Amino acid sequence: MKRKKYAFPACLTAEDIRTFRKQGRLTQQELADGIGVSKKTVERWEEGENPITGPVVPLLMILQEQRGLLQSYEIPLRTTPLRLLYMFRRQLCTIIDVDERTQSVEIRNYTKLVQKRAFGRIESPTFEEYEAFLESRCFPRTRDKMKLILKEMNLPFYDL
Repeated sequence: MKRKKYAFPACLTAEDIRTFRKQGRLTQQELADGIGVSKKTVERWEEGENPITGPVVPLLMILQEQRGLLQSYEIPLRTTPLRLLYMFRRQLCTIIDVDERTQSVEIRNYTKLVQKRAFGRIESPTFEEYEAFLESRCFPRTRDKMKLILKEMNLPFYDL
């Protein structure tokens, strides 16, 4: 069976890395955080004379073609008293920021798959929809049935 070939260059240069980073208005630390390497690695790439190879080449080429993709995965600073992270396995799918005092809810989805989002197709849930979400997906509003639920789950206790 023949191996597939892709239209990515075999390597990048220090100048390619610097240009990519500056066009994206990223610091060395921001680029490093975004692609999962250390700042020292980015510094070494930008100062080095050796070609840069490996998985970073197609990754940076994709990020260069899809400007803003890296920023779309950035986690905003928390501005509300409560932040919930809705996960699917180890993947962050939705951030839910809640201010119960003002009954406001803001979400940010990190997946296009509706079935993995905390509120499905709803982009701006109301406080009532948030409460329904908590009751249906997290834990019942009243705890009078807690012992029964824990018993069903085969858990001796519930600890936050």
